Amino acid sequence: MAKKIPLRKCILTNEMHPKKDLIRIVVTKEGEIFVDPTGKKNGRGSYVVKDLQKVENARNKKVLEKKLGRDPESLVSVYDEIIRLIYREDIPKR
Repeated sequence: MAKKIPLRKCILTNEMHPKKDLIRIVVTKEGEIFVDPTGKKNGRGSYVVKDLQKVENARNKKVLEKKLGRDPESLVSVYDEIIRLIYREDIPKR
């Protein structure tokens, strides 16, 4: 029997993707927002596709600000961290 692959919906594109192909963003009860590369931190999780072009488009259209109901200044570092993680994964593993 084939192992079931967990799917999650990207909040930028509304498309379903395997969980391992996404980056998790967490909003805590205290209102903190941060990127969770481990996928295990406490808080409400939202997922973003690991696609540089889609993340840049979302940044320009302020998609995360609308979806998470936050001001743009609080999400600058979140966008930067997502982009940094995407670049890190593009480096071939030796």
